[in-house]
Amino acid sequence: MSERRSPTIRRRRLGAELRRRRESAGITIEAVAEQLECSASKISRVETGHTTATPRDVRDMLRIYGVVGPESDELVQIAREARQKGWWHPYSTVLVGAYVGLEAAASSIRAWEQQVVPGLLETEDYASAMIRAARPDFTIEQVRQRVRVRLGRQSLLSQDDPVDLWVVLDEAVMCRPVGGEAVMREQLRHLVEVAQLPNVTLQILPFEVGAHAGMDGTFTILSFPEPGDPDVVYAENATGGLFLEKSDELQKYSFIFDHIRAAAMRPEESVGYIARLAEEPLWKWPQKNSGST
Repeated sequence: MSERRSPTIRRRRLGAELRRRRESAGITIEAVAEQLECSASKISRVETGHTTATPRDVRDMLRIYGVVGPESDELVQIAREARQKGWWHPYSTVLVGAYVGLEAAASSIRAWEQQVVPGLLETEDYASAMIRAARPDFTIEQVRQRVRVRLGRQSLLSQDDPVDLWVVLDEAVMCRPVGGEAVMREQLRHLVEVAQLPNVTLQILPFEVGAHAGMDGTFTILSFPEPGDPDVVYAENATGGLFLEKSDELQKYSFIFDHIRAAAMRPEESVGYIARLAEEPLWKWPQKNSGST
């Protein structure tokens, strides 16, 4: 299975196709559930891509909808592919597997980050230091597994059909020496190096901009090569994250991202700034005297 044929995106696509055919046939979820002798919630979860349907379930659903022949066979095959395990499956206890599956299938990723370097751009030492600090409840092995997965995900940037990545970082990300000075300098140099890839665009949103469109929080917009796979917004938080797929939500976040990148330094200016920071870090600059007069 190629990177683009992620089981997560196949499951999502299958659900959308099944819902479309059910609605075209004018059949309710409850009627399908009754004929298949299962709960209506199961059919709903299959249609939203949250549950993997067996090939037999898919064939039975399509029979109810009057879909047979090659069209049925194609969707049943998608159901088989959706049940395969992604490379990240062994690490499902320490990451959001649904996100990694969507990321693996994406053709382009747009990300806004306020606090840390995104996983696709992290060095091993930076990732380890950041995860240890952010998740003090993790065991050493859980930290190692998370780092291993992050490094594995980075192959998306250099494979034969690489993802197009556009990242805007708040200047605050450059100011926080995660892992100490040596680790952070290495991370900054790595950002300069990876920004040279033709499929990577990196910008910095400087402090001097003041209030801006991205102040409500960080997010990632995932886009896919197939027209039938709509964009997904992922807003991460401490307990996992939130997936947003409604058209008005997608429009809102695309609008916000466009405003953020318009306010940020130009890509070439941003990379030059990061290169200078690697030699003269912001956290080493003299601080203004904050003592009382």
